[in-house]
Amino acid sequence: MVLMKHVMSSQQLSLLSYANTCMLMASSSVYRRQQFLIRSLGGGIDHSRNMQQDLRSVEVDAESVIRSITPALDPTRHKGQAGKIAVIGGCREYTGAPYFAAISALKIGADLSHVFCTKDAAPVIKSYSPELIVHPVLEESYSVREEDKKTISRKVLAEVDKWMERFDCLVIGPGLGRDPFLLDCVSEIMRHARQTNVPIVIDGDGLFLVTNNIDLVSGYGLAVLTPNVNEYKRLVEKVLSSEVNDVDATQQVLSLAKKIGGVTILKKGKSDLISDGDTVKSVSIYGSPRRCGGQGDILSGSVAVFLSWARQHIIAADPNSNLSCKNPAVLGCVAGSAMMRKAASLAFCHKKRSTVTGDIIECLGESLEDICPAT
Repeated sequence: MVLMKHVMSSQQLSLLSYANTCMLMASSSVYRRQQFLIRSLGGGIDHSRNMQQDLRSVEVDAESVIRSITPALDPTRHKGQAGKIAVIGGCREYTGAPYFAAISALKIGADLSHVFCTKDAAPVIKSYSPELIVHPVLEESYSVREEDKKTISRKVLAEVDKWMERFDCLVIGPGLGRDPFLLDCVSEIMRHARQTNVPIVIDGDGLFLVTNNIDLVSGYGLAVLTPNVNEYKRLVEKVLSSEVNDVDATQQVLSLAKKIGGVTILKKGKSDLISDGDTVKSVSIYGSPRRCGGQGDILSGSVAVFLSWARQHIIAADPNSNLSCKNPAVLGCVAGSAMMRKAASLAFCHKKRSTVTGDIIECLGESLEDICPAT
């Protein structure tokens, strides 16, 4: 009996010792590393957490996308078939941004590039390049009497509308400014673009307009928003009523695109994140440490061209296409982001600290040729 008690006491002591050991391990770094290893190998899986981790693995083969959607240079094609792009922007203060966007579209390979701007901006933009077709049709409040606003607004819309069906994509916002009357006119232009199923890429002051009137793009799958850090912050606060989450940026951009109704968002940053609410892509090709103004305008013009090419590629239903993504807006963003980064890197190699936007534009052709040779 004494022996039994002694044995039982030993068992109890052993159990107590084991329990203490477990408690010590639970508080130790060894235990935490063991649990991390178990989770990594599939044990104790938190499925929602794994889904979020999977979302982070989104790097896309951007150069393959570019090669797939860039049309061949065919002598049987006629002017306009490689793309007709229109930029809606340009006012007294800002004439460089619409020029950068429009000329970038041409340098990528679009056949025709238009700019619809205010009357004050038109002569300046025309003087930058004879390659652009400039329409001095937009008006600002200072030049319009209150009693004439409705009449002028109808005239502006009619002038843009007669060209609308010819365009493969609109770029809205570069150098637009924030004049209330001008923004009202551009809002109507955007509504008409939706009605005629014309894709729209929105940047700069166009994002200011959209952030304050989400219905302009909500539910429109051919709309692309290209926010920088501050523009993205305002969008997140407006749409999601939250702060920017850099820790789970992939999930947040997915939620934002979904909440706006399937528009495509290109969140600019160290890595560009692209989402249409269903998927997330990342482009991390090294660009340039030089952050001169105007690079966003190059991007918007580039995305417009690639979006129009991707749309043509998908409509043609090429049986040899190896593209898993069938959203032309996402494909256009992937290609435009990669092209901008590659050109910026090339320009920086040549110019270093003195690199400016014009230098990057001049490298667009060489960058595309390197990925997708014309011959």
